[in-house]
Amino acid sequence: MALRSMGSSGRRPVLDDLDKAIIKALQLDGRRPYAQIGRELKVPEATVRQRAERLITRGVVQVVGVTDPLAMGFGQPAFIGLHVDAAKIEAVADAVAALDEVTYVVITAGRFDMICEVVCEDNEHLLRVLSEDLARIDGISGTETMVELRFVKESYRWGTR
Repeated sequence: MALRSMGSSGRRPVLDDLDKAIIKALQLDGRRPYAQIGRELKVPEATVRQRAERLITRGVVQVVGVTDPLAMGFGQPAFIGLHVDAAKIEAVADAVAALDEVTYVVITAGRFDMICEVVCEDNEHLLRVLSEDLARIDGISGTETMVELRFVKESYRWGTR
């Protein structure tokens, strides 16, 4: 399972132009050989390999197979806005993130204190997540579910212009 987390510090590493070029190449095709990327960027393969491994180790980049939930039998994805007791926000975020169905969790400002995305098999599965799993988490005072009706766009090609 691939996870991305900033943790509590919120600090991000500084990236130079070569790091960004390597990331852009991997965003286009994460299976491309480092030698090919090196040729395109006019740097040795070893440099690309070392930089890419450092970016992966530091959590800046993940190279994963992205699946289509519908093709995998998960026909009911949804976003859930959560109202959370401010004193329990970190504990609630950790508990929500630990649920198998949850693919995305962010602490937000605005209408909701937190938003998560869940991928469920069907409405019954979504109902169990809402009425059993989320209902058991101390600190959640309310939820609003936004069912995804049609998937329009998901892009991983950003941040390297």
